[in-house]
Amino acid sequence: QVQLVESGGGLVQAGGSLRLSCAASGRTFSTSVMGWFRQAPGKERVFVAAISRSGSNIIYANSMKGRFTISRDNAKNTVYLQMNSLKPEDTAVYYCAAGPGMRLRGDDYDYWGQGTQVTVSS
Repeated sequence: QVQLVESGGGLVQAGGSLRLSCAASGRTFSTSVMGWFRQAPGKERVFVAAISRSGSNIIYANSMKGRFTISRDNAKNTVYLQMNSLKPEDTAVYYCAAGPGMRLRGDDYDYWGQGTQVTVSS
């Protein structure tokens, strides 16, 4: 069992940066692949990034490559999403998720946080 709590969202101007955190409780964090997803109003949830258990394998959605960086600290049971050069179209609720494998589909993740709102103004 893994419980996930996201933080770090907020309002930022276009071009700015935010760092999201996802704190996990439960003994399975270090054995879980961690992912970030986002859902904009009226749109489906989409994949953002995922990181393997050791952090050695990372995948990004094409639109986030070069702007977003996912990382994890297994000693702190925390996964991060550094977001730079933010655009208004990045506005969404951002969710972290834990699962058994490096997957792009949300259905393949077992545990989810409650989400944190990111709003980028133009």
